[in-house]
Amino acid sequence: MLADLEILHSRPIAPTRRVALGHAHLPVDPPPGFGGLLLAGVVAAHAQDIDPDLFPDLLRLTAQLEEGHRVPQPRLRYRFQVDTVGLLKSRMRLVGDGEALRFSFEEKGTPAQYVLGAVYAAGRLDPSVRHSVMATVRRAMRWVGPVGDDAIAALTGTGPGTFARAAFENPVSWALETLGFGAPAPLTPRVSALPVVMPARAEVQRRFRELLRVAHPDHGAANEGAAQRIADLREARRILLTA
Repeated sequence: MLADLEILHSRPIAPTRRVALGHAHLPVDPPPGFGGLLLAGVVAAHAQDIDPDLFPDLLRLTAQLEEGHRVPQPRLRYRFQVDTVGLLKSRMRLVGDGEALRFSFEEKGTPAQYVLGAVYAAGRLDPSVRHSVMATVRRAMRWVGPVGDDAIAALTGTGPGTFARAAFENPVSWALETLGFGAPAPLTPRVSALPVVMPARAEVQRRFRELLRVAHPDHGAANEGAAQRIADLREARRILLTA
């Protein structure tokens, strides 16, 4: 279990509409981190099912929370509160299965309750990471379809296909290894490393072009998995050029 969030809410048929937050484990290092990806996944899975007329208010809410402003209630017809007495609990999790990631949602409420819970949870994060996480959440609002591998790739900016867990957990190390520069030993976000010698920009570009030719079907590579290999190379280049 890489990230975990409890969203508490009134029953779907209750006359009063309420949302609150329970336990949260939302690691965001490096941002948006597994925690930010979980929040975005919750939004991607449920925003497509809320009333489109509520989207302008939802966008305003993300901006207000991102800037740390006081938020008038209710929003999207639900009241956000601290009191959790009498509320149901839905648990949202991001789970790692080897190199793959998947969402696990225990759902007892409505789509609007889950979207609001995720957005309010993002608003509680430290200001230093809130912008990155909220940008990922807003990207999730545009997603349509199941929240499987393609959704995770879209939310993380790695393109279509299966998302490599290592690329999100330690992006620079993953990028160095993907482009064949020899990454340092695997690290967790909580472990500090010796300084990494970064290759020059020209060397990154040269290595990317070489590996792209090797990976492309037009130059003899297999069609199967080519899109993912090329997407990985492009993401690795982006990470190293912006690190």
